[in-house]
Amino acid sequence: MNPYVPILILLLLGGGFAVVSAVAGSVMGPKRYNRAKVESYECGIEPTPQPAGGGRFPVKYYITAMLFIVFDIEIIFLYPWAVAFDSMALFGLVEMVLFILTVFVAYAYVWRRGGLEWD
Repeated sequence: MNPYVPILILLLLGGGFAVVSAVAGSVMGPKRYNRAKVESYECGIEPTPQPAGGGRFPVKYYITAMLFIVFDIEIIFLYPWAVAFDSMALFGLVEMVLFILTVFVAYAYVWRRGGLEWD
């Protein structure tokens, strides 16, 4: 048996589930639309009348997104480091301390600039 067959089966099952879910939602879902349902909703921001070409998001939205990306990438690098910590010894510890230090600098910058204020 080819070792890639289980991966192919898993991809087919995942794709099939996505297609079946999308079709079932559109076929069985309610068809009652009103103005509130078709308006955009952006993370708690009250919808305002938008110009014809779209509108602008507040800068706070982008700061929050960038902060999420910084800490999300940090976690992605921390998991493999934690798994292989024993084999890396002192070198791995020093490298991760330097990495966390750079992330802390980004965090301190956002904090000083008021990016964590939720007005």
